[in-house]
Amino acid sequence: MLSAHVPQTASDEGVIDAAKAAIGDALIEVRDQVGEITLVVARSTIATVLKALRDTPGLEYQQLMEIAGVDYPERAERFEVVYQLLSLTRNRRIRVKLSTDEATPVPSVTSLWPVAGWLEREVYDMYGVAFAGNADLRRILTDYGFEGHPQRKDFPLTGFVEMRYSEVEKRVVYEPVSLPQDFRTFDFLMPWEGAEYRLPGDEKANPLEPGAPSPAPPPSGHATVNPKTEAKTPKTTDTPAQTGGGAPADAQAHKDARKSNDAKAKHQVSKAGGSPAKAGAQSKQKNPGSRPAPGNRNGDA
Repeated sequence: MLSAHVPQTASDEGVIDAAKAAIGDALIEVRDQVGEITLVVARSTIATVLKALRDTPGLEYQQLMEIAGVDYPERAERFEVVYQLLSLTRNRRIRVKLSTDEATPVPSVTSLWPVAGWLEREVYDMYGVAFAGNADLRRILTDYGFEGHPQRKDFPLTGFVEMRYSEVEKRVVYEPVSLPQDFRTFDFLMPWEGAEYRLPGDEKANPLEPGAPSPAPPPSGHATVNPKTEAKTPKTTDTPAQTGGGAPADAQAHKDARKSNDAKAKHQVSKAGGSPAKAGAQSKQKNPGSRPAPGNRNGDA
């Protein structure tokens, strides 16, 4: 017995018979595989078929979940348009398919589900399938001026144009695709089988041929790592006075921080390499009315 939180799903038993009775001659083929029912219908009857599946008691597929496209270039009608329906009252799904080509439009179902307008635009953008009756049939995923339909099997993987930002024109520009580097060739061998090419260093795994020079012997004797050297000056500081830090340095830093801007400028050198006096003059020109630091009204240190 299922737990209380598991949604109840109605059985698909009787769905095929009810669909055949509701659809009639519009039904071309029925498939029931892996627990999924697929109805293949005539292209011109798609709106009538979907309306029957939605409104017929016992079927009640009220919601259109998805419209997808599939490309089979070897077929005369190379495109399949797939509709996925969901029954909210019985919690089960059904799939409806039809076939078409590049020139023959498919009737739109926006009169049944307004959301179909966006879904049909996606199929049109990706595959080039037209939908008769869609009042807003335009691209929805690709950019303005895009050429071709990306999910067709004959569409090149690199596309036709590439996009980049131009520093000269200060905008995004489109250019024909250029491939300055050839595509890499990959080998799909198993890692433990090894590749056919030789990598640098593989020759070390092969024994030396007769007459080949012998490799240099390893150095003999004991090699000293990091030999000790006598330092002329000590490398450690035992007191803060030796580092220049401590209380005197803190007091001097506090004193310097309370100086005015003019006093600080006298000891600074400009970035252009000028003298301290010149830097002070530049500071006065930039800040003619500079105020002394807080607590230092006279401008003295």
